Amino acid sequence: MTIFSSEILKIIENTKRFVQQELADAEGGHDWFHIDRVYKNALLISKEEDVDITVVALGALLHDIGDSKFHGGDDSVGPKKAARFLNTQHISEEIIDHVIQIIANVSFKGGNAIKTFHSKELEVVQDADRLDALGAIGITRTFNYGGFKNRKIYDPNIKPQLNMTPEQYKKSTAPTLNHFYEKLLLLKDKMNTKTGKKIAQERHQFMEQFLEQFYSEWKGEC
Repeated sequence: MTIFSSEILKIIENTKRFVQQELADAEGGHDWFHIDRVYKNALLISKEEDVDITVVALGALLHDIGDSKFHGGDDSVGPKKAARFLNTQHISEEIIDHVIQIIANVSFKGGNAIKTFHSKELEVVQDADRLDALGAIGITRTFNYGGFKNRKIYDPNIKPQLNMTPEQYKKSTAPTLNHFYEKLLLLKDKMNTKTGKKIAQERHQFMEQFLEQFYSEWKGEC
């Protein structure tokens, strides 16, 4: 178990309560339980990385506090909301600024966004978040969100778009199954850390097996 100082532990507990309150009515794939899984993944990955664990913990807990997909595509909501909260805590400006940068840069955004910020802490939180988009939970979250947006499950006449800009990615209304090809199956090769890559490989294989079964059932072959 990661050991935090009593002061930092209090801030983390305050952050958890804040996030739980803010996401009380969130869509099921982006709710508190998603945050908690990402937080746990981030702590697990951090065991093998030379990182500031306080920054990682706060970045993981606040990474989806204002997801742009639920705020008209506005990427500034999350960083602003997190900054307002963190400024109420007894924590350094350096840590606050780092956490805000993580929130602003963690998301996939179609995979073609230009990266302007880099840190090991961002890499850990990004891997932790991406792991929750893979495997059994990733599949479940994908179809939950597709239902939330009233999208088709699958339409063989609508092909995946593999080179979308961040704006095109945000505005996409494609069938849910396309999301596997537009994001989920690409994540394995975009992981940053050794631990993240190992877990991602296992979850990737599970998704490939799921898709094979899906197509067989769709075609009436089994």
